[in-house]
Amino acid sequence: MAEWTGDELTAIGDAEELDLASRRDNGTLRRPVTMWVVRAGDDLYVRSMNGRSGAWYRGTRTRRQGRISAGGVEADVAFADADPADATVHDQIDEVYRTKYRRYGANIIGGVVNPESRAATIRLVPER
Repeated sequence: MAEWTGDELTAIGDAEELDLASRRDNGTLRRPVTMWVVRAGDDLYVRSMNGRSGAWYRGTRTRRQGRISAGGVEADVAFADADPADATVHDQIDEVYRTKYRRYGANIIGGVVNPESRAATIRLVPER
């Protein structure tokens, strides 16, 4: 499995937002959606504020592939589910969201730090 380079992790992890376009059944990309992105260790994650019912999240289920753009990095990726049983990883992700986006306030951050959003956590895996 491919890994992010240190420069990619820093650039994407430090970016305020990420554009994510998932692939349709026929391989074409959907229109990109802008969202928050966080880095926990050597992994990058995004969450759906609407949990598993979010439209863009459902789109990632089709082929589990897409393209991201953030921090000057554009990459083809696979969408891997974060392990729902790994509370330590989810707690780390929650803390990064709270720290990175704290200026938005607890009500806004609460949109991605809740059980429904935790269930819709995607790890971005580079495809090389």
